[in-house]
Amino acid sequence: MLLAALPILVELFTSEGCSSCPPADAALARLHEKQPVPGVQLLVLSEHVDYWNNLGWRDPYSDEQFTDRQSRYAPMLSRSRVYTPQAVVDGQIDVLGSDETGIVRAAKGAAAEPHGTVQIVRNVQNVQNARITATGLPPHGPAQVLLAVVEDGLFSHVLRGENEGRTLPHTAVVRSLKGVGSIPASAKNFTVEAEIPTDPAWKRTRVVVFIQDRESLRVLAAGSM
Repeated sequence: MLLAALPILVELFTSEGCSSCPPADAALARLHEKQPVPGVQLLVLSEHVDYWNNLGWRDPYSDEQFTDRQSRYAPMLSRSRVYTPQAVVDGQIDVLGSDETGIVRAAKGAAAEPHGTVQIVRNVQNVQNARITATGLPPHGPAQVLLAVVEDGLFSHVLRGENEGRTLPHTAVVRSLKGVGSIPASAKNFTVEAEIPTDPAWKRTRVVVFIQDRESLRVLAAGSM
């Protein structure tokens, strides 16, 4: 019997206003497409921060929510300040976003740690709802269930700023990220019903769900649909 690949979350904090970010965006796309880690499924998220928006170009995919999320990681990763492009693997490992080899190495290390499993089943009567089941969670404090809707195949024609004149492709752009449940400390199993956000403007979307310890920010389990 073949064992299922272990999902490991890779978050890229990026911006269209940053000239160092396009190589990281390209690296994330390759990791998503090639899945280079045996026995591991890399679940990638592209989270566009907004602190570059006052330097000539407003990133259309940016959101203050992602800036706040990155800022929460900084003290956990012994960073005095945030930067782009930054990859955070499994909520625990900080890697330069364009360092593809470093991200692969971090994912291999993360996969050696215990993780639970996440199953997402869409409601057949209401396809906008899904049942999320987490099982076998490792020891943890209070945790949160987070649901991300991501869109692939996006392009931007940048008219100003550091990337002026470039057409930038994007993979796994987070269109919505919201908490859909809270898990008590030490609970191994959990089930919640959640609504999946939709928007007519979103065309090629996927759902990524992950369980994150509220204090350590370690990702305890992840899955996709």
